[in-house]
Amino acid sequence: MQLLLKYHRLALWSLALVAGCSLLQSCDSNANKKTEDRQKYVIPDSLLKTLDIDTVTQCQLVNSITLTGQVDFNQDHVVKIYPMISGNIQDIRVALGDYVQQGQVLGVIKSSEMAGYSNDLVNAQTNLQVAKKNLDKTRDMYKSGLASLTDSISAEATYRQAESELNRINRVLKINGGSTQGDYTVRSPISGFVVERLVNNNTAIRADNSSNLFTISDLKNVWVWANVYESNITAIKLGDHVDVTTLSYPGKIFKGKVDKIMNVLDPTNKVMKVRIVLDNNSYLLKPQMFASVTVTNQENKQSICISSHALIFDHSQYFVLTYNSKTDVRITPVQILSTNGDRTYIASGIQPGEKIIASQALLIYDALNN
Repeated sequence: MQLLLKYHRLALWSLALVAGCSLLQSCDSNANKKTEDRQKYVIPDSLLKTLDIDTVTQCQLVNSITLTGQVDFNQDHVVKIYPMISGNIQDIRVALGDYVQQGQVLGVIKSSEMAGYSNDLVNAQTNLQVAKKNLDKTRDMYKSGLASLTDSISAEATYRQAESELNRINRVLKINGGSTQGDYTVRSPISGFVVERLVNNNTAIRADNSSNLFTISDLKNVWVWANVYESNITAIKLGDHVDVTTLSYPGKIFKGKVDKIMNVLDPTNKVMKVRIVLDNNSYLLKPQMFASVTVTNQENKQSICISSHALIFDHSQYFVLTYNSKTDVRITPVQILSTNGDRTYIASGIQPGEKIIASQALLIYDALNN
């Protein structure tokens, strides 16, 4: 009886062992099948037609630094208009933001000073007429022997002084608008936009006041001041090419160059300012706009470069998809040096001449992993 029981237990263990082996073989078979399925991933022809396949090349290494900045007036093309005389301003004809032509009237100042200049002009003209008649009379008398040479010279000197005084009064009036009606006409000295208007109609003004009346700026080109932190100072050079973008026009890039480097640090922000001059013929850029400034400069060495659209970032690592055929696509880790717009410079992982997928890479990457 005991012997029969031993044989029965032995048979049960054998059956269990056979079942376990079968299960393991089945698991191995499934694993191999999944591996085979993953390795045999084929890019569909419909997708393949839409893909960009790029060839890895070598190109000149270009470094880029992105800085914060702000649009400002071109201070070389800004004119502040100050009052030349005291009085009361009236008939203001422009508003903030208006475009004005050179010589256009901005306003009129009613002034007692201008009335005084007009009176001086009348007096100077009268004195010149009297001096002229006296000179002619003295010359005639000198020719007749009724006046001396000294009298003739004295009359001529009086005439020259009266003439000089009239010229002085005319110059003063011309500087102050040339009006003889007691009005001072404020005109724009340049064509541009009214970017400041600090007076209203019937405002009393004084010539000794330090405040300006208007500010006119030609916005056909503007300045952008960018902030450079200490760690990036050595990477910025005069003449470096610059791409400027703004929140208002996210898809538009404004091209320029580093025009001036301020070789001192701002005591408040601890940054060095650099200036970029940009053409603004379409008046898209407005003073006080915030800007993103990307400064690029070329180094005298070559590097492997690819399209930035080919990069995939996953699990703290960059990858590209190397392409041999639609049945042979491999996930390849790479190390990057830097990125400049749509070009990325590679330190290691791929070699020139290899082909990579440069569009819809993430879609294929997920398919290969799944």
